[in-house]
Amino acid sequence: MAPDTVSLRYFLVLAQELNFTRAAARIGIAQPALSARMRRLEAQLGTALLVRNTRSVQLTTAGAVLAEAAPPALAALDRAWDAARSAAAGELGTLRIGYSLSTGAETVPALVDRLMRGHSGLEVSAAPMATPEISPAVADGRIDAGITRGEQPGRGVRRYLLRRLRVGVQLAQHHPLAEQTEIEIADAAAYPLRLPDRAANPVIHDQLSALFQDTRPHPRFHTSAVSFDMSQRDLYDGVTLAPAGEAALAAQPAGLTWRPLRGAPSLTIHLVLPREQSPLHHRIRVVAKALAHELDWLPN
Repeated sequence: MAPDTVSLRYFLVLAQELNFTRAAARIGIAQPALSARMRRLEAQLGTALLVRNTRSVQLTTAGAVLAEAAPPALAALDRAWDAARSAAAGELGTLRIGYSLSTGAETVPALVDRLMRGHSGLEVSAAPMATPEISPAVADGRIDAGITRGEQPGRGVRRYLLRRLRVGVQLAQHHPLAEQTEIEIADAAAYPLRLPDRAANPVIHDQLSALFQDTRPHPRFHTSAVSFDMSQRDLYDGVTLAPAGEAALAAQPAGLTWRPLRGAPSLTIHLVLPREQSPLHHRIRVVAKALAHELDWLPN
């Protein structure tokens, strides 16, 4: 039978003091209780660890070996307990996050940084994915969490509102509407409007196009040749506008700017987690909630 760790720790104190009275006082127990512990420890090991007499205590050869070997073994055991507690608290493991490209400029980096800060045992990998694929990937366990623009449909997942964004338009700095601090929806509708490809994000495509459903004449919509163009090349013509959330400001190419649309409803960014959640998922929720509060991502 392996000795209990409490008795082993008591033995190490006694091995340092070589005096039952001093060792008992240092541990905080009565001297007879310490003596009983040591007798039980020797019985468990099947060998004497101490040579006792009325004046002193000495270590046997077995006791000296144990006094040298026990500290690193106890330290390793302590690390194992700490690792188990960290895993139970969601502070240990590998976290795989899939995110919509449009959330990668600001929202995802902030969340990943906060998740890793102070949790050295947590590894986080984040990769862009096609928005319609994120919820199914979370549901079947290919990824642990997702960050999406809009409340994307999907079974087997739970969605948590992470951020609200004002809706506006990206446009060239020399565009006629760039002089306005806030643009009327009807004024924006008079120019060509670039929307995200509906296949890439039907929720956001439909929400943005719905902003202009009551304007007359109907605006001219088009989609980019690529699903997500970081350079925003088509906006430099000084005519085309791109409806977008205010997070576009975080990765604004030179020569472009962003203006809010007056009266437009907000866009949303959601954290997507599986319906059945582990301590690691709970950790993501706690960190995301704290971050959203700190950065005012969910204004009233």
